[in-house]
Amino acid sequence: MGNDSITADIAWAAFEARDRAFDGRFLVAVTTTRIYCKPTCPARRPRRENVLFYPDAESARAAGFRACLRCKPDEVGRDRIAVAEAVALIEAAEAPIGLEQLAARVGYAPHHFQRLFKRAIGVTPAAYARGLRARRAAAALTEEERVTDAIYEAGYAAPSRFYETANARLGMTPSAWKRGGAGVTIRWTIAETSLGPLLIAATDKGLCRVAFDEDSLALARRFPAAEILQGGAALAELAARVVREVETPGRDMDLPLDVQGTAFQEAVWQSLRAIPPGETRSYAQLAAQAGKPKAVRAAGTACGANHVAVLIPCHRAQRADGSMRGYAYGVDRKRVLLKREGVSD
Repeated sequence: MGNDSITADIAWAAFEARDRAFDGRFLVAVTTTRIYCKPTCPARRPRRENVLFYPDAESARAAGFRACLRCKPDEVGRDRIAVAEAVALIEAAEAPIGLEQLAARVGYAPHHFQRLFKRAIGVTPAAYARGLRARRAAAALTEEERVTDAIYEAGYAAPSRFYETANARLGMTPSAWKRGGAGVTIRWTIAETSLGPLLIAATDKGLCRVAFDEDSLALARRFPAAEILQGGAALAELAARVVREVETPGRDMDLPLDVQGTAFQEAVWQSLRAIPPGETRSYAQLAAQAGKPKAVRAAGTACGANHVAVLIPCHRAQRADGSMRGYAYGVDRKRVLLKREGVSD
């Protein structure tokens, strides 16, 4: 079809599954009705031999098909353009833009656009803006001499606005972030699992590192200025829950996490956590759900940057052809985790 390398087989599978990640990436034309639909159309599925795929509405109309009145496929392109415009407005703004103002700028009702934006990006416009400011603050804190200068450079109207959200976003105070985690206590343990030794580490806020084949020295390299301590009663309970998640994935997704990344990475991680146990998603699907359908390689990089193995289930991400390559802790572990969830090769 010439659209993001989507083959007919991939398109049919997405159409059968009504996968929202593919809305706007191709259209489905039914030869018996001469109607074209978006992949998530709620109508009954036609027979495979009666289906053609087109990259856009213009191509479908040129072939003699008309738009479905039920799923309104022509609106998908408009929706994607509006979301892209909103992202650009948020990233260019010097001060936060309210939902009503943002929706008005792109021509939508506020509540409808809120749902549309979250479905496309994975987070609300306000959450996206907060993530963007926090990411800029984290970068500025490594470059500016004074914390206050870094806060203003990141786009906060006042230091108090940053301090209100800093602990939630960064997991530590701004000064501690600048000094590589100074003042933060991280407790760790090595737990035995059926897949091998597992490093489990947590701050007072939540789990900050879960990784196979790592030790406390690797943890210290990641957090060079933090206080690294072994064990603790609170960590023992968390560690037991993490081990249960390794042995039976998808059973305990409420474990507290203290992780952060770029807005795109966090959108990919959120999409990964939303995948039901026993299902997988391609990197292309994850990129689309994060609002950047062409950033397939970046979606793979976001999976590789995942700090907490299994808890953010990057083992459920696969290449478009279904191959299991590209797992940080080895393909054998990935295969076992998926098999425990009911996914076979």
